[in-house]
Amino acid sequence: MIKEHVDVLIIGAGPSGTVAASYLKKHGFSVKIIEKENFPRYTVGESLIPRCMDNFEEAGLLTCLKKQNYQVKIGARFIRNGVEGNFDFSEKFGEGWDWTWQVPRDHFDNVLAEECQKNGVSIEFATKVENIEFSASEKVVVTTLKNNIKEKYQGRFIIDASGPGRVLAKQLNLEAAPKTAIHSSIFTQVKDSNRPTGKEGELITFDIIENEVWFWYIPFSNGNTSIGFVGKKEWFQKFSPNTSEAFTQMLPDTKKYYPQFKDLDFNFEPIKVNNIAKNVTKFYGDDFVLTGNSAEFLDPVFSSGVSFATESGLLAAKLCAKQLNGEKVDWQKGYVDYMQEGVEVFSTYVKEWYTGNLQEIILHQKPTPEIKQQICAVLAGYVWNKNNPFVRNHKKMIPLLAKLIKSEKSTFAN
Repeated sequence: MIKEHVDVLIIGAGPSGTVAASYLKKHGFSVKIIEKENFPRYTVGESLIPRCMDNFEEAGLLTCLKKQNYQVKIGARFIRNGVEGNFDFSEKFGEGWDWTWQVPRDHFDNVLAEECQKNGVSIEFATKVENIEFSASEKVVVTTLKNNIKEKYQGRFIIDASGPGRVLAKQLNLEAAPKTAIHSSIFTQVKDSNRPTGKEGELITFDIIENEVWFWYIPFSNGNTSIGFVGKKEWFQKFSPNTSEAFTQMLPDTKKYYPQFKDLDFNFEPIKVNNIAKNVTKFYGDDFVLTGNSAEFLDPVFSSGVSFATESGLLAAKLCAKQLNGEKVDWQKGYVDYMQEGVEVFSTYVKEWYTGNLQEIILHQKPTPEIKQQICAVLAGYVWNKNNPFVRNHKKMIPLLAKLIKSEKSTFAN
């Protein structure tokens, strides 16, 4: 028996799911979110980039977020062997937001979910999706399990925003090889009693240990700080299989932050995630679409995850609304092609980060201001602005500029 009929079923109450739900509810559709966890719950992805602010605003979720006093993020700092590269979003190329936040995701996601509920979106927490059936007569039927009780929900369309759960990707065998090199990560949080005051203690920082190994520092306004390492499999194999022991062994590799964190207890046992990058063979069907990490994830560097999650969630909701209103929707052109344009740009930047080319550019001590502004716009998430040559010609510009910088260094060294 069907317990409830709605227009749109959404799997996952993270930023992608809540942005989609909020937009659809605002436009008169009935929505139910099915979320496997109880909120608040911890998840990674605590650093945002400015582009996601546009998405929260359009979905009607920005006002509630502005009340939370999250740590403002005005840019980012990159460090390698004591050399710094600083980017201020207010100095980026083109229009768009010039700030965002660093957020504890347990609190942040809960605020978004509560705002959706306040506005009439129904959310079933602690509910696992057991099966999804598609048929011409009933469209989409989702079987769930909660407290050992099975229920069925019917919808006219389903948005899979399940993130790492990747519900439809697993059920429909859509997993594909990732677009970027496979790296792993280990992370935790600490009560940052040694945090410096002022900008030094507030600015998100990427400390480069090797070309393919780096450490993140993400301070929150609640006094906690997220810290983590990203690297290739071979680097992780040098350390203990116990995550707490391994993290303690890794900390001396970040010479910048080791003194700050060496004597602090972890808020929770460090979590290790292997093979971060994800991809799928198919992003949509007649009655479904995959958004955010349920479809594709590149890499934590540059913090693009929440931005792509909210971008895809909002766009999916807009196209879903049109389809349910009887309009013909070209999902390939209107959704996949558009999202892939942005993903391809960021993919280039992730790949060139790990080749070392982008690190050379970011850490160049005498950058051309115009070029730095254009790269800053990409780091802010404005990867669809083709007026920016570092978007329009991303595959050529990064290696070419890195080659010029290396040549310049070689000339001065001689």
